[in-house]
Amino acid sequence: MAKTQAQRQVYADLLDRYGRQVADAFFKAMDSIKSAVSIQRITAEIEAGNIEAALDELDIDPAAFNEMLDRVKDAQKAGGDTAAEGMPKTKPDGTALKVRFDGRAYNAEDWMRRHSSDLITQTTTDMRAAVRTSLTASLARGQNPRAAALDIVGRINRVTGKREGGILGLSVPQEEYVRTAREELGSNDPKLLRNYLTRVRRDRRFDRTVTKAIREGKAPDKAITAKAITAYERRLLQLRGEVIGKHEAFSALAAGKQQAYEQAVTSGKVDAAVVTKKWKHFPNKDPRHQHEAMNGRTIGLTDNFILPDGTIMQFPHDPSAPVRQTAGCHCQADYDIDFLAGIT
Repeated sequence: MAKTQAQRQVYADLLDRYGRQVADAFFKAMDSIKSAVSIQRITAEIEAGNIEAALDELDIDPAAFNEMLDRVKDAQKAGGDTAAEGMPKTKPDGTALKVRFDGRAYNAEDWMRRHSSDLITQTTTDMRAAVRTSLTASLARGQNPRAAALDIVGRINRVTGKREGGILGLSVPQEEYVRTAREELGSNDPKLLRNYLTRVRRDRRFDRTVTKAIREGKAPDKAITAKAITAYERRLLQLRGEVIGKHEAFSALAAGKQQAYEQAVTSGKVDAAVVTKKWKHFPNKDPRHQHEAMNGRTIGLTDNFILPDGTIMQFPHDPSAPVRQTAGCHCQADYDIDFLAGIT
């Protein structure tokens, strides 16, 4: 039990490390895309009412996310290496058992290839969908085309020389949060302004301005409102990157662990029949009852977990499973080699 707990702590440390690295790579990708944007060309396309052309001008290039994929691959290798190091060091007959994780093995490279493709497709598709929604709303309310373009990519900070804010990189729900927050801060309706004050990710430094506007029955100063929205967008993007980072680190570490045991079997050093994996549920503030029901469920290495609703998962955080079963999940799989069953 002590060894299992120690291994879980090792994976928790790896999750923190690679979660940050993947998130940082995501932020770098967003900075790269935003810095290359031509506001003039995007503005022209918005003015012409050509949303798809404006999207193309953003040049959301999959290659911008290559570093993020590299960090995901690093997490996969770390998961595999750690799993291999945690395997028994001797066979039942006393001879040494040495298993090394091979990131170039077919099961590791095939998983990374498929997962990379899915991750980039989903990330870029979500980004385009959020921008499309924002531009559609901008055109519907007759917003100035240049202002609409800047709402997408953010404004240049005169101190840093970098663009800040903008909805580029946010999810579709986050884009809506920004749009409705902007409507609230542009209103003199006390109810709408009070609703803004309930937003968890708002920058509280601007609360005094909002409460003053409520007392006076007028909309907050436009210049301050613009700063408040930029800060809100920046915090939402930070959250977006952190969520992506943690989710991807979880998936890659779990995949590497599974692949390490598969490689031990493929190499002939371990018999698949003696390897088991157990679902371990770790409670959080929003526990999934599906996962609570799986706690302690033990199956063979090559078998799949079947959740109460019929979802099939090779391991917790299996990226092929629906996002409702993976996002925010803290579960892990504990693997075991049973010496008594015999090791080849």
